[in-house]
Amino acid sequence: MPKIRFAPVAAAHLKDLEERPDLAKRLKAVRSALGKLEVNPRHPGLKTHEYKGEKCPHGDKVFEAYAENQTPAAYRLFWCYEPAERDVILILAITPHP
Repeated sequence: MPKIRFAPVAAAHLKDLEERPDLAKRLKAVRSALGKLEVNPRHPGLKTHEYKGEKCPHGDKVFEAYAENQTPAAYRLFWCYEPAERDVILILAITPHP
């Protein structure tokens, strides 16, 4: 089972969600997605796929996973594997779909 780490930007995104009561439903969806990601990065509900055009800080692929779907500005998790530890997932950002 992979471990999850947060890049500083992603940690700030999560903290912002936690501090905003009006986004409680979105926070719940993000936490659920993080739990699924930790158990199985290819969980069907995450709809994980490579995010083209972006690279991790170390040059590997970036993946996008859905925290929400069919919702205006649905939240997404952007992540990659740590190069030295392939069982570690680095969350790069937690943001609304552009």
